[in-house]
Amino acid sequence: MNRRFALGGVVLAAFLAAAGCSSKEGVDHANAAPAGKPAVPVDAEVAGTGDVTEGIEVTGTLSPKYQAEMKSEYGGMVAQVYVTDWAKVRKGDPLLKVDTREGEVLLLKAKASLEMAKAGQLEAEAAVARADREFDRAVKLQESGLITRQGMDDARTQKEASAARIAAAKAQVAAAGEDVAQATTRLSKAVIRSPFDGTVAERLVSVGDLVGEMQKVVFRLVDNRLLELTVSVPSSEMAPLRVGQPVRFSTDAFPGREFDGKVAHINPSVSPGDRSVRVIAEVPNVPEVLKGGLFVKGRITTGVRTGVVLVPRTALLSWNVAARKGEVIVVDNNVACRRGVATGAVQGDRVEIPAGLRSGETVVVRGAFLLSEGDAVKVAAAVK
Repeated sequence: MNRRFALGGVVLAAFLAAAGCSSKEGVDHANAAPAGKPAVPVDAEVAGTGDVTEGIEVTGTLSPKYQAEMKSEYGGMVAQVYVTDWAKVRKGDPLLKVDTREGEVLLLKAKASLEMAKAGQLEAEAAVARADREFDRAVKLQESGLITRQGMDDARTQKEASAARIAAAKAQVAAAGEDVAQATTRLSKAVIRSPFDGTVAERLVSVGDLVGEMQKVVFRLVDNRLLELTVSVPSSEMAPLRVGQPVRFSTDAFPGREFDGKVAHINPSVSPGDRSVRVIAEVPNVPEVLKGGLFVKGRITTGVRTGVVLVPRTALLSWNVAARKGEVIVVDNNVACRRGVATGAVQGDRVEIPAGLRSGETVVVRGAFLLSEGDAVKVAAAVK
């Protein structure tokens, strides 16, 4: 009878141990593993909680926020070039000057015409003064009856004519002044100046070259202190996008380094070609380490969740990333329990487990391939 009870106890213990491998939360597990097989040494780790940063993986290209292809508004032969390739320039610095001899002659002619018009205005003003005096004298003579009606009419006519001449003279002065201003403005365009602080990326002209009005690019100017990262985000992932979200990225040009930016613009419309939305992030670049044209890979951070269960990647015995599910080996009372879990975000070398595992449970991180369901295990190293 005692022998029968002992046999029953062994069977019950084995059953409880097997049940513990697939049991749900809150069920007590057996303390013994199946007899007859030595315990398998494994490394294990206690599942803990942490923060998960959610984001969108992106690729894109850097370009300067401020750049210009500069052309000459003044046609002629290049007389001087003040800068070379890759020169640093400040806003307003002269870059190039076109020969201005012809323009200077035109300016002198315009100034001479202005002086002549001013002289004509002075003569017209003197004529007005004379006509006014003659008209006043005629009025007094008319009161004394010493002037004829014809004489009075002539004095009035002279006064009106002189007033018309002064108006015409003033118009000529104004027109001549506009000609001088136009010639001066045009002459000032013979000197091309930098529109912003930056670097001469390319000089495409030399002394003696002919440049036409807005025809040939003479300089390419860039300001690399502020770059733009342009990326495309699938419309299926655009919902959490917000202006101001941080972007962290890397480029093969600088292995092991990461750079930061911030979302500045989100296109209000989706591209009909690939159903994506274009996003532009601004990247401060002082000192000017990065260059326009670099291809980068990065991540837009869209949110942070705290207190989620995390396990090392090595704890996943199998992992279907697309289906968001996997399997782990849980050590329960020194017994290997194979358990299906749901997987979520990846945070460095750790994976989020939103369902199927509790914080505080122990999972095998090394040696799981040697285990079968219900095997006895010996934890060689446990990390908390």
